[in-house]
Amino acid sequence: MKRTKNIAHKKASFILTSDWHLRESIPICRTEEFLTAQWTKVDFISALQREHGCPVLHSGDLFNHWKPSPYLLSKTMEHLPEQFRTIYGNHDLPQHNFEERDKSGIYVLEQAGKLEVLEGTHWGDTPTKRSAYLVGHDRSILMWHVMTYQTKLPWPGCTDPKAAGILRKYKDYDIILSGHNHKAFVETYEKRLLVNPGSITRQDADQIDFKPRVYLYFADTNTVEPVYLPIKSDAVTRAHLDRGNQRDERIEAFISKIGGSYEAGLDFESNLEKFFQSNNIRQSVKEKVYKAIEA
Repeated sequence: MKRTKNIAHKKASFILTSDWHLRESIPICRTEEFLTAQWTKVDFISALQREHGCPVLHSGDLFNHWKPSPYLLSKTMEHLPEQFRTIYGNHDLPQHNFEERDKSGIYVLEQAGKLEVLEGTHWGDTPTKRSAYLVGHDRSILMWHVMTYQTKLPWPGCTDPKAAGILRKYKDYDIILSGHNHKAFVETYEKRLLVNPGSITRQDADQIDFKPRVYLYFADTNTVEPVYLPIKSDAVTRAHLDRGNQRDERIEAFISKIGGSYEAGLDFESNLEKFFQSNNIRQSVKEKVYKAIEA
């Protein structure tokens, strides 16, 4: 593997990553090269893992859909890094329901011994004492698939917690590894960290300028260092937005009728979650909607 200037010479304690959204379909903003690019990034992380000899911590949404095909499962088994440890994200769970996890692709990989599912804080959970992942140098890591951000609201009316607020509330952890938000950032508070690695591939047009990355974590100093993944700068297009996507228009009309707002930069599920949150929709109703759209 070609070494980049971002890779530290000393060995990392962990590689931090999230939101892989592995898939065999091609996002509308990409071309046929997407599938090759997807596995190239996974292979890059696998090589990085072999170089450092440390576990890979993944904070949810390994697959883009909880029910990957046998082909996608076999490709994942072929490319997945060793010592891969994860939690369940919303895309990993049937109808976003943790009780249904044994139907999911992650559960299959766990049973096959290809990854380890940690106790961590899965989608829809809140942290408990069991959520801590203990490492050397008396460090404690919280893995949590939760929407969080730094300053600007990701959408009007968002009630998800800010990264700084999470760090202030959960003081027992030296580092918090979050997922769900596909943007990458690191928040610090009293020498403690919240790391949101973002997605490893660009699957939406609003990520046209995004630089996918993972983070090396060094437990002795409680610090992280980004490692940028290989990309082609012109691989993402906004042409489909400029000419108007019919499906997006139908969704926008539907959301408008029920009193919500739609953002073209978000995928359908993200807009749906935004609507649920803004309108305080009951969990039982959410599960019925998710079940209907997955049918």
